[in-house]
Amino acid sequence: MISKSNQIIADARRDKEEREKGYRERSLKLYPWVCGRCAREFDHKNVRELTVHHKDHNHDNNPNDGSNWELLCIYCHDNEHSRYEEQMRYGSSTSASKENHATAGHNPFANLKSLLDSKKGN
Repeated sequence: MISKSNQIIADARRDKEEREKGYRERSLKLYPWVCGRCAREFDHKNVRELTVHHKDHNHDNNPNDGSNWELLCIYCHDNEHSRYEEQMRYGSSTSASKENHATAGHNPFANLKSLLDSKKGN
């Protein structure tokens, strides 16, 4: 017979493994903990505020390579979905819509490879 504490530990381990199979856990392992829009950095204390955005807005499209995901802070994620809903509702052909919805120009990972290479050289 399994003791109550051993059962709790076994259940916790099983639950953790199930969560890690989910796209959120996989994306947090694949990508740096940085918002892809505003470049805000996250750590273990505030990572709950970092969300996984599906680029094609299809939450069932979860390729293993993470190509349909980007990590966004809760604020940028909310903004992205608001923009998408507005585009779906009103279309994007008006000039006012284009002015208000300029794409982000900042790429927080632009020189990531050179930074990693320089750290390896130290």
